[in-house]
Amino acid sequence: MFSIDRKDFGPDFTFGVATAAYQIEGGQRDGRGQSIWDTFSATPGNVKNGDTGRDACNHYELWPQDLDLIRDGGFDAYRFSFAWPRLMPEGTGAVNQAGLDFYDRLIDGMLERGLKPYATLYHWDLPSTLQDRGGWMNRDIASWFADYATLVGERFGDRLAATATINEPWCVAFLSHYLGIHAPGYRDMRAAARAMHHVLFAHGTAIDALRATSTKNLGIVLNLEKSEPATDSEADQAACNFGDAVFNRWYLGGVLKGQYPSELTEWLAPYLPANYQDDMDVVSRPLDWLGINYYTRGLYKASSDPSRPVEQVKGNLELTDIGWEIYHKGLSDLLVRVSNEYTKIPLYVTENGMAEVEGDDDPRRVKYYDEHLRAVLAARAAGADVRGYFAWSLLDNYEWAEGYDKRFGLVHVDYQTQKRTPKASYRSFQGLLHNTR
Repeated sequence: MFSIDRKDFGPDFTFGVATAAYQIEGGQRDGRGQSIWDTFSATPGNVKNGDTGRDACNHYELWPQDLDLIRDGGFDAYRFSFAWPRLMPEGTGAVNQAGLDFYDRLIDGMLERGLKPYATLYHWDLPSTLQDRGGWMNRDIASWFADYATLVGERFGDRLAATATINEPWCVAFLSHYLGIHAPGYRDMRAAARAMHHVLFAHGTAIDALRATSTKNLGIVLNLEKSEPATDSEADQAACNFGDAVFNRWYLGGVLKGQYPSELTEWLAPYLPANYQDDMDVVSRPLDWLGINYYTRGLYKASSDPSRPVEQVKGNLELTDIGWEIYHKGLSDLLVRVSNEYTKIPLYVTENGMAEVEGDDDPRRVKYYDEHLRAVLAARAAGADVRGYFAWSLLDNYEWAEGYDKRFGLVHVDYQTQKRTPKASYRSFQGLLHNTR
């Protein structure tokens, strides 16, 4: 069980769990279109064991019992994502009625159970037909995304407690277009530079579209790391600054200040869209809240390879099953930094969790959550306006390029039978959230 008390967070703090459509829904029928993850995962070598999201956790059919798990765990909110290809199979144009009906059922099911719906418009499942037209490399995606946002706002907006435009734009752009690890799998400077800007430009156009539908409480979810130098040397500190620009400051500065870090605009200068500066007012549209996903730190040293600006190195901290260092202090440091340097709008920890070896008794995960919840309290004590915390994830699920090999869930999923079994970490949250001492 946890060592903290719910009352430590105050009466208005929101506790929730998070998932993403492609990782749990399955249900690839009823008019749903194809996404870039369908084709990326179908390509040999891209995903461990050739795993795909075809069935995932079958949340498409089993959503009632999943919502019951959230309610019975004592959580206040459910952070989920809409699947763009389920709602608009071609990405633009015709709307899929079965998709609308599914999310109507899901949202109404949350409300019936007293759960607040925290929605995300885009959690990486771009319709394949839009990828055929260049995807995030094409500036037109800003208007495609705005049209999609309008559909969501008009149909569901009045029932949503909060709406985020995009989940983890660093992953959408850099991880997927420069490092090539996620769909669509590019390793190209020009592709990355364009995606890095267009993903934030599209975020801004979606904010405008959602506000036009009177959808309230709008934000974006950024994945941030605690960037640190491998040593105190001047070269490693410079490398850390560059790594921080790539991972953190491009997105924080763009969204919250309308300004990209000069280290990156100089590095990417030959590849950025022409006159991108003219879009920065849209990129930095005012927000109601900011979501921060946090998992680990980045440790940097000066690169010995002239083709690479910096190198990341392994630290000496305890690792999760996916190989990420456990560093709870990084979460409090980040929350305080964002609050002091970038914005005073409310902050939410929209994802935090760890992959652990299979099993229902997960003491390391219990300790992980306990320490990171304490880090949130430390950040609040230091003045950061943190309003909520969402554990990643409710269920073991499809972990992107890792396939089904890594398990982040509070609830174990037997992928053969789809049986759900709560783990000790789920019971620890249940104890915390039902505690009224």
